[in-house]
Amino acid sequence: MIAVVYSGSYFAHWRLTDKGRTVASFKTNGINPYFNDEKHILQLLNKNINLIHHAEEIKRIYFFGAGASSDERKKIVQNAFEAFFKFGKISVEHDIAGAAIACCKNEPGIISICGSGTNAAWYDGKRVWPNNYGLGYILADEGSGNWLGRQLIKEFMNDTLPPSLRKKFIHKYDADRKNLLEKVYRQKQPALFLSSFTDFYLDNKNDHHLQNVIKKGFSKLISTYLLPLYQQHQGTSVHFAGSVAFNFQEHLYEAAAEADLQITNIIKEPINNLLTYYSSKN
Repeated sequence: MIAVVYSGSYFAHWRLTDKGRTVASFKTNGINPYFNDEKHILQLLNKNINLIHHAEEIKRIYFFGAGASSDERKKIVQNAFEAFFKFGKISVEHDIAGAAIACCKNEPGIISICGSGTNAAWYDGKRVWPNNYGLGYILADEGSGNWLGRQLIKEFMNDTLPPSLRKKFIHKYDADRKNLLEKVYRQKQPALFLSSFTDFYLDNKNDHHLQNVIKKGFSKLISTYLLPLYQQHQGTSVHFAGSVAFNFQEHLYEAAAEADLQITNIIKEPINNLLTYYSSKN
């Protein structure tokens, strides 16, 4: 039996398969070694009945996750998984490597993640090449869920949100300045709080003002990450993975077209493609 895991900061998507048959499909809380230590990850694994039931049967685990960007961070996940999966061989990689395999399989391409956060990289068909992107929710993440959340909160705070949207915002979140500042600056994992406001954009996806904010974020994402990569790898296919890219793909295609960039495909969740890829190898 094998386990394939693709984790953002919000949720981790799991698939357990045995001889090509899916045994279990479920979600847990996200596993991100920037925010979670070994103890926390092990506690999370021990709370899931599917994992408890199949732990000894699983022989290979392929984990791809946000935050697993260095050997030190990967080791946090590795150690926790080794303590839980006693008989499993474990592979831990960054989420963008998983997105690249899900979108490109063994073909080269430029891959961008746009979900709670954003990132991009060149994939040569075998490995993702390192770069200086992936600076996180404070310094980067243009166009992502938490970037959209920041824009919405700032407009609300600065009283520049159109009156109709301001009324809807207050009604949905019972928001006030003090409460929002407290959650942004004092609670744990503010990036998750910020990205939760993506729901407001979905609820009001026909609003012209919010459409412009979304498109602005995608334009920043493309100019910051995609165009420099494309200039280095002319003619390469361009792929996106992530809920924000998928849910607002109309605006993403529009922003890409304005930058003379053609998108090959957009997938919401890489997990199913990863399952197919690794099931064929085992």
